[in-house]
Amino acid sequence: MIKRIREIFSNRSARTLINNFFSLSSMQLVGMLLPLVTLPYILRVLGFEKYGIIVLASSLVAYFQSVTDFSFKITATRDVAKFRGNPRKLNLIYSRVLTVKLILLLFSFSIITTVVFLYAPFWDDRLIFFLSMPLLLGHALFPDWFFQGIEKMKYISFLDIGIKLFFTCCIFIFVKKPGDFWIYPLLYSGSYIMAGFIGQLILVRNFNLRFIWLKQARIKNVLLDNYPVFVNQFVPTLYNNSTTFLLGIFGTSIMVGNYAAIKRIVDLAVRLLSIVSRVFFPLLNRNRDAFVRYRQLVLSVSIALCLLILLSSKLIFWYLNIDYSNAVYVLLVLVIGIIGYSVYDIYGLNYFIVRREDKLVMSNTLKVSFAGFLLAFPLVYYFGILGAAINLSLARILLGGGIYYKYHFRKLNPLKSIKV
Repeated sequence: MIKRIREIFSNRSARTLINNFFSLSSMQLVGMLLPLVTLPYILRVLGFEKYGIIVLASSLVAYFQSVTDFSFKITATRDVAKFRGNPRKLNLIYSRVLTVKLILLLFSFSIITTVVFLYAPFWDDRLIFFLSMPLLLGHALFPDWFFQGIEKMKYISFLDIGIKLFFTCCIFIFVKKPGDFWIYPLLYSGSYIMAGFIGQLILVRNFNLRFIWLKQARIKNVLLDNYPVFVNQFVPTLYNNSTTFLLGIFGTSIMVGNYAAIKRIVDLAVRLLSIVSRVFFPLLNRNRDAFVRYRQLVLSVSIALCLLILLSSKLIFWYLNIDYSNAVYVLLVLVIGIIGYSVYDIYGLNYFIVRREDKLVMSNTLKVSFAGFLLAFPLVYYFGILGAAINLSLARILLGGGIYYKYHFRKLNPLKSIKV
């Protein structure tokens, strides 16, 4: 056993993988624990209604977070991992990512502002929506795609932990009564903007990256090249985010607050699974033989997380002060979706996309996401919170099942092409 451990740590790829895992694990652990500290406090001080308004504003902004990201967390990470030893290429990658993100950021700001002006209920809470918008700037500037590509996850960890600690401390200092609910999005957006600027400073000082002005034709090529993966990453927000958004449209802010609080627990499990996925992605781009071990690990962790959440349900509801009558059923339905998410992550991102079969994954994602988006309307309208949970988990199961079918077909018929 000791000999085996020594062999693992003597292997450079294994050491890098372990270091990255613990860097991201520490970041995600803090990221998971701090909301568990602040959420009960926020729910007691602000109440489910005010919290629901904040969540609704965040759900609108979340659509455009995917737009400004434009799949660079995958495509740019992949390119940086490939050209990490070529400074000229890295400058070019950095410049095209930053240019496209800032263009899409301006586009997103204009659309959100228009929506808030035109829809009366949003206009009534316009301060919350406008204070939530700058979050997009922070996300656009934060260079996690670069640090992941060069496999230096410690930078992501330090910055992410720092902003979350800052945000948490400020919540307890400044949010004291229901009328302070506008401070929450202000602090949240401000924290990420600060992290984004610090991240850019690290790129310039530590990695000597320099911005290069790009010609219009090159920007257009970046948009076209990234489009298939962008669609694959954006379209899931049609079912994932729309459940919360439609709940705010058809229901009440209190319903949104209850659903968001329950969903937050399941989201913590999903984030934990994403750690493993993000750590393995650069490795699988270099060494595809590691896929089998990665698959076994993710499936084992996802099953363990599902059981842990279900067995802890009473403690969770007591801690978050949730007295919604159907809360246990909502939690059960959402937990089932974790398995679908993990299967999709395994075979979609870390199998087919690693093999640059982006369009195949995009086809599966498009079909399921549009179906989930259409189903969200009747499910949320007629069944409220439970309908939102059913829609989210059903879409995740169909996503995972669809991509697994394509993988299984490929294994049985290696010489045949899969219909996109």
